[in-house]
Amino acid sequence: MKKLILDELLSKAREELLALESSAKSNFQFATDQEFKAESKYDTRALEASYLASAEAKRVEELKLEVQILEDVDINASMRLGEVCIGALVELSHKNQLRKYFLIPTAGGTMVKVKEETVLVVSVFSPIGDGLLGLKSGDEFEVETPKETRLYKVISFT
Repeated sequence: MKKLILDELLSKAREELLALESSAKSNFQFATDQEFKAESKYDTRALEASYLASAEAKRVEELKLEVQILEDVDINASMRLGEVCIGALVELSHKNQLRKYFLIPTAGGTMVKVKEETVLVVSVFSPIGDGLLGLKSGDEFEVETPKETRLYKVISFT
């Protein structure tokens, strides 16, 4: 199941990357095209296109890094180490509800549906992700929220 989740995340990131690369190239060409030179001091089309192309180019670099990070996730590390780490699929209990979480360094907050099960992808930089690192089945941890302190229990992990 972890491989399917990771493949889904990689697929989404690569699709977004391809679309954004095309858009950034298009906006850059528009911004630098001599035909679209400003006709007056109020004509800011080319300037706006250059701002957009610059922001898109930055996002392209972020997505390239995200793809690289996802490609490097070791989905078997938690089983080798015997504790929750990056690449782990964890089942948690909170208020008698069971939920599955996939722990990775990026793409947190994404919901992935695999084999009729919904899994929440959490980043190691999130409160839940940070709290999970190094735990074993049966361990408990708390997460502070604005409204309450939540108690989670690790039921299982792979």
